[in-house]
This record gives sequence, structure tokens and C-alpha cells, in this order.
Amino acid sequence: MDLSSGMPYWLIKNGLPFNYPKLEENLQEEVLIIGAGITGAVCAYILAEAGIKSTVIDGRTVGLGSTCASTSLLQYEIDTPLYKLAQLIGEKDAARSYILCINAIDKLNEIAYKIDFSGFEKKMSLQFASYKKDRDLLINEYKIRKQWNIAVDFLDEKEVLSNFGFKAPAGLLSKNGGQIDSYLMTHKIFQYLKQYNIKIYDRTRIVEFHHAKNSVKLVTDNNYVIRAKKVIYATGYETADLINPKIVQLKSTYAVASEQFSTNKFWAFDNCMIWETAHPYLYMRATNDNRIIVGGKDVDFYTPYNKRDKLLKSKTKALQQSFKSLFPHIDLNPEFSWCGTFGETTDGLPYIGEYSKVPNGYFALGFGGNGIAFSLIAAEIIRDILKRKRNDDASLFRFNR
Repeated sequence: MDLSSGMPYWLIKNGLPFNYPKLEENLQEEVLIIGAGITGAVCAYILAEAGIKSTVIDGRTVGLGSTCASTSLLQYEIDTPLYKLAQLIGEKDAARSYILCINAIDKLNEIAYKIDFSGFEKKMSLQFASYKKDRDLLINEYKIRKQWNIAVDFLDEKEVLSNFGFKAPAGLLSKNGGQIDSYLMTHKIFQYLKQYNIKIYDRTRIVEFHHAKNSVKLVTDNNYVIRAKKVIYATGYETADLINPKIVQLKSTYAVASEQFSTNKFWAFDNCMIWETAHPYLYMRATNDNRIIVGGKDVDFYTPYNKRDKLLKSKTKALQQSFKSLFPHIDLNPEFSWCGTFGETTDGLPYIGEYSKVPNGYFALGFGGNGIAFSLIAAEIIRDILKRKRNDDASLFRFNR
């Protein structure tokens, strides 16, 4: 599956910072992680810190799937607002899902510090009401978050204007966000894991999957055989062949990165991340080299991909115009533009853990706008499953929920 196209900013900025070998022998492993993006990297890290050694493999070069196309906003807000999620799964479970995402962002910060990755930045996040009718929705959201002691402020129209310089009926200012370069962080994690003798192979596509009662046999495109006791699937949107495809609806999202600004005073309110209530929503962030990234204008995922890719030029212009409507005083000139893939689930939650039809297979499927936070949650749940340790949160994200 072609998960991205165009010129993803992170790939242009970082290039290929490290190289990894192709698999050119048969393997016998305890735990195999399929997928060498940010999800696979976080899983390998969490397992290694718990004393579980894994091997990581990917059909592409490390990080060149969805990871390099991610805009890398770290938000605890699930795509389904908390007050709506409470109606779907109950208020206690909904609030727990949000709190887990808050904790996940803090833990990602700890990982960044541990691996000496300087690209993690704590940020506030503003969600503004796209329409007048959305003001009441934000009030409902504000009330339920405050009930669960989630740090958030409600801004009225005047406060949004005075703080951010654009008009919106209302806004929620969250205190627990962050942003990273997920592509570079993926590589940094894998380099850190060398001390654990973790093996990482890329450019090695698996074409056969044979799950049995006691083990898993996998065959690569160059006819090597991998036998593993446990397999973790961190392949995101490419896992549909192994599970019920109805659990996720694939979307294509578009993004632009601006030319570099000459001063770091180009963005409002301490480089706060900004997004809106409309669906699909527009989202914006700054980078540490004085650029603005704007994303959104989502469409249904297309195959063949040229239909999706043909929209890149018009979507780039539309993103520029949407940004200009909010910030007419900022001259945003796109230098890089690209499109990536993400998935939406009915309740906005990921699917994590065991799937009955795939024995000895475990899934870390962090769909949605905060998939990186879900990756951390998935890694901890799978770690506990492998160590036969009870995890009270696993049921929130099970397949048969």
C-alpha cells in the first residue's frame, strides 16, 4: 500500500540518517515486530526496557511508511470528543481513555530524554469552534473534562481573538500537548536499542503469514523463513488483510510545510498547536526551524493512488487559503507538500492486543489523529500480555468491544 506521496517535510529535512540491513538469512525469534515506523520503534523500546528482546522488520526503509508523512502533533484529545465518547462507552471508560493519552505524551517525553532526542516539545493545544453551533459543543466538552480534572481552559470569542488574533465563537485551550519529529525519533529509538542487541531489518517484505497454536511462520519476498513464538503487528493501515477491514475507514490527509521564517516571532501564543471542531478538521503547528505545518482537507483513501495524488496541488492551495483566512497577516508560502494515510474508527479508539483469528499475533493499531500516543499505550498493553501481567486498560481497546 502506498501510504504517502509528495515531499514529506521530515524526510527532506532528515534524509536517511541511519542505514539498516535487509534480511538475508532465516530467523528464529521469540518476538518479532512487523513495522519499523514510530509504533514499531516504541513497542521495541517498551519491550526492551521490560527485559523482552524483539526483532523488528519492515518492507520499506525504516520510517518511510506513515511515519515520515505524519505532522507529529501529540494530542491527548481523541477524534471523538470526550462527552460523545462517554455516550458510546460510558463516562468512566471514556475519561480513562483520555487520561491514558495524557500519560502517554508524558511517557513519550521521558523516552525522548532517555534516548537523548532533543526534538520533543511540550505545547499547548487550541481547538476552536469552526461554527457558532459548535460553541455549545465546546462548553459540553469543557465541563466533562473539568469533572475529570483534565487541565483545560474555555475561551470565549473575545479571548480567542485577543490571544490568537483570529475570530472564532469559542475555543478550548489544553495544557497537555506536545510535538515531535516522529521520523527522526523513530531512528533515534532504534539507535538507542543497539545496546540491547535489537536487530532491525528493512526493505524486507513478508508475503506469507502462517499463524499456528504454538508459533508463527513467516516467509519473506526473497524466500527467507522467519519463525517466531509471538508476532506484533505495528503496520497500522496495512493490517486489513489479517483482520476485519470494517474496523477502520481509511482516509488521505494533506499537509504543507511553509518556507522558513526569518524570526521565531511568526506564530501566536508560544507556538501553540491549533485545530478546529469541523470534520474533517484543519490543524496547524510550528517547527523548531521556524516553519508552519498546516494539514487537513481529508478525503476517502483512493486506489489507484494517482487519483489521490492528483489532488495534491489543489489541496495545497486550499490549505494555504484556509490558513490565510485565519491569519491574513502571515504570509504562508508552501515549500513542501505531501499526503499521508490515516484511519478512523467508529468510536475513535485504537485496536490493541489479541485477535482471535490470529493466534500468537498481537496488534498495535493506533488509528486516528493521536496515533502516536496510542502507540505508547499499545506497547504497554502488549508488554503486559507477554509478561502475563494484568492490565486493567486492555479491555478499552480490545477487538470485540
